[in-house]
Amino acid sequence: MKILVINGPNINMLGIREPDIYGREDYKTLLGMIEDHCRNLGVSVECYQSNHEGDLVDKIQQAYFDGVDGIVINPGGYTHTSVALLDALKAVAIPAVEVHISKVDEREDFRQVSYVSHAVVKRIIGRGLKGYIEAIDHLTESEASQPS
Repeated sequence: MKILVINGPNINMLGIREPDIYGREDYKTLLGMIEDHCRNLGVSVECYQSNHEGDLVDKIQQAYFDGVDGIVINPGGYTHTSVALLDALKAVAIPAVEVHISKVDEREDFRQVSYVSHAVVKRIIGRGLKGYIEAIDHLTESEASQPS
């Protein structure tokens, strides 16, 4: 199984940006946690981060051609603004799980809207970095339950 983990704007600033909201662990820690977990599961994983919407769209589209089986996506601020990310996820039709480190549903009103939620199989919100592990587990368990 191949999983692509996509992180949008400012996720690379973990540990620096608003640590009271996003925690004190840095982006490198997140990547290590994801890679270790996937290695233990025997799952191939690629992690990608960009602050640019078009780059994220390109990466989602490329996932289709690369034979990716599942996408974990934290679109960051693009969650609330990007129809382009929604359309890219719909276009590739790869099972995707939306992850948010913070409890976006308890924050500012504008954070209540998630465009990408219309194209994902599950949303994991407010579980910190552990949300990524839960998303990977959901995708691998879903894949395992598919008929061969």
